[in-house]
Amino acid sequence: MPIHILTSKIEFPDPTSATEDGLLAVGGDLTPERLIEAYSKGVFPWYSDGQPILWFSPDPRMVLYPGNFKCSTSLQRDIQSNRFEVRIDTAFTEVIRSCASAPRPGQEGTWITSDMIDAYIEMHHLGYAHSFETFHKEKLVGGLYGLSLGAAFFGESMFHIESNASKIAFYQLVTFAKKHGFDFIDAQTPSSHLQSLGATSVPRNRFLKELQSTLKFETLKGNWSTI
Repeated sequence: MPIHILTSKIEFPDPTSATEDGLLAVGGDLTPERLIEAYSKGVFPWYSDGQPILWFSPDPRMVLYPGNFKCSTSLQRDIQSNRFEVRIDTAFTEVIRSCASAPRPGQEGTWITSDMIDAYIEMHHLGYAHSFETFHKEKLVGGLYGLSLGAAFFGESMFHIESNASKIAFYQLVTFAKKHGFDFIDAQTPSSHLQSLGATSVPRNRFLKELQSTLKFETLKGNWSTI
């Protein structure tokens, strides 16, 4: 199946026309307008330094419905110990840079390029991108970031330098999602780690249908630390 080459026009082809590995289009830019259009169509950028911007819409899609979150015994113990403090939208730049530099087993380098970092920091300033940050003794030890549109949160990446620190941030994201009536948290591609937290793989067609439904709700824009 041919790969769509993006032009300056802010549009994407039908996500169901993606290749078997989910690659849909190449090129374009990372402007807020294009990123909002991409996520609203179930598409996200994923590429490495030295590559053109690659846009994906995988099938199946990994999704966590907030009510399905699984909290392990060790995670419950850490939450109840109050050893960690979780903040929202107070250290977005530090979180995304930490995610970019975090080592990944079996993976060289990072897909969170400098251009990606700049683009998502801009989205944060515009009130669309958010971070959940885990602190221990005032030191950032874990966290995650992603985008929010409608009643959905699109998780991008997480990191930790202390055991369970990223899971605690994820727990707070789920708690926030439940409180504010979010329909789902998009975890993009299947992984055993996310599955252990309660995420499930759904067919892309189902995901796209649920996405269009959730986009009917107003986006909760702004700095979430004040909510």
